[in-house]
Amino acid sequence: MNRLFAPPKINQPDMKQQHLAKLKARRKTWLVVHLWLGLALGFFLSIFGITGSILVFHAEINELLRPQLLTVAAPETHSAYRPLADILQAGQAAMPEKATHSFANYPRNDAVAFKLMYTLPVADAVTERWEVYVNPYTAQVTGKRLMSSSDNFIPHTFIGFIFELHYALLLGEEIGYVVVGIMGMLLIISVLTGLILWWPLTGKWRQALTIKRKASMERLNFDLHKTSGFYTTLVLIPVLFSGVYMDIPERVVPILELFSPVTYRYWFQSNPHANPKPITMPEALAIAEQLYPTGRPDWIYGATQPTNTYMICKDGVTEQGSFLQRRCVVIDQYSGKILDVDDPAIGTAGEVFTHWQWPLHSGQAFGWTGRILVFLAGLACPVLYVTGGIRWLQKRRAAKQHQIKCRSHSIR
Repeated sequence: MNRLFAPPKINQPDMKQQHLAKLKARRKTWLVVHLWLGLALGFFLSIFGITGSILVFHAEINELLRPQLLTVAAPETHSAYRPLADILQAGQAAMPEKATHSFANYPRNDAVAFKLMYTLPVADAVTERWEVYVNPYTAQVTGKRLMSSSDNFIPHTFIGFIFELHYALLLGEEIGYVVVGIMGMLLIISVLTGLILWWPLTGKWRQALTIKRKASMERLNFDLHKTSGFYTTLVLIPVLFSGVYMDIPERVVPILELFSPVTYRYWFQSNPHANPKPITMPEALAIAEQLYPTGRPDWIYGATQPTNTYMICKDGVTEQGSFLQRRCVVIDQYSGKILDVDDPAIGTAGEVFTHWQWPLHSGQAFGWTGRILVFLAGLACPVLYVTGGIRWLQKRRAAKQHQIKCRSHSIR
C-alpha cells in the first residue's frame, strides 16, 4: 500500500535543469533593466568616465597647461615657506578690496605655487571667482586668473570645465548635482545588473573571464563588453557611490544614519554671538596643527559668511588606528572652538565610511595604484557604452531577420 502511494523520485539532473531554467527566466528580467538603463544613461556614463579619468590627474594637467602660474622654482637648499599671513596678504593685495578670500590650497610639492581663491562681486547678483597664485618661498604673486562667473555655468578654465561637467553636467549646483546624483544611483543598478548577467550559470568561468581568440567581430564585441564590465565593477561601484555621496550628501547621510551615527563637517555653523571679532585663518590653522602636529596642510576653507566655519584639512597625518592619513578640523570662526573632527581613527563606522568616499572617488586612497585603477575604470565607461550599443543593434537586427524568415515560411 505504501509503495502504491509513495511520491515519485525526482531525478537530480532534472532538478538542476529546473533551477537553471528559473535562473535564466529571472535573467531575462535583469537583461531588460540593464538594457534600458544602458540605453538611457550609457552616454552620460561615458561623460562621467572620461572626465573622471582626466580629473584623476587634474593637478598635473593644470600645472602642465599653465606652468608660469602654477609652478615655482624650488630653492636648491631646503627652504621653509613664508608665514601664511604673508602669503594671504600678498594674495589680497592682488585683488580688489571687496574681494573675499574663500579658500586656500597648500602646494602639493616643492615646485608648486600656493593657490588662493577669492569671490568678487561685480554687479547685482553676479559674482566672479578668481584664483591668485603665490610663490610660497618668497610670498610673491606669480599671477591670477578668472575661474568662473555666477551668471555663466561654463567655467573659464579647462579643468574647471571638466569638473563642472563631471559633477553637474554644466547645469549648475542646484539642479546639476541632484540630476547627476540620481543618475549615479541608477548607474549603480546598471552595473549590478550587468554583474548578474555576466555570472556564468553553467560554471564556465574561463569563458566568462577571458576574450575568445580568433573569434568573429560579433563575439569579440560581446566578450569585450562582458570582460571590461566585470574587471571594472569593483572600481566602478565605489566610485559611483562616492560620486552620489558628494553630489547629494543631504540625501545619503540620513540613510547612513539608519546604521551608524554620521556627522557631516559641512553642516556645522559658527556662533556669531560667541565673540565679536573673528579669528584669522592663520590662527585657525594653528589650532588644527596643535591637534594634529604631523602631516602637511592641504585645504583651508575660509569663513566668508557670519555663520561659516573654518575647515582645515591635513594630509600625511601619522596616527595609529587608520590607514588613511587625511584629517579635517572644523573650527568656529569666533571662539576658535573645535566643532568637529573628521578622523577615521576615532570616528563611528558611519563617519569612517564617509571619510573614505573622496579618497576612493579620486583614487588617492591607494596612491598611484588607486589613481591608475580609477583612471582605467573611467576609460572603460565609453567602451561599455559603445560595445553595449553594438550588442543591442546586433540582437535587434537578428530579431528582425528572424521575423522575416518566419513570415516567409508562413506565406509558403
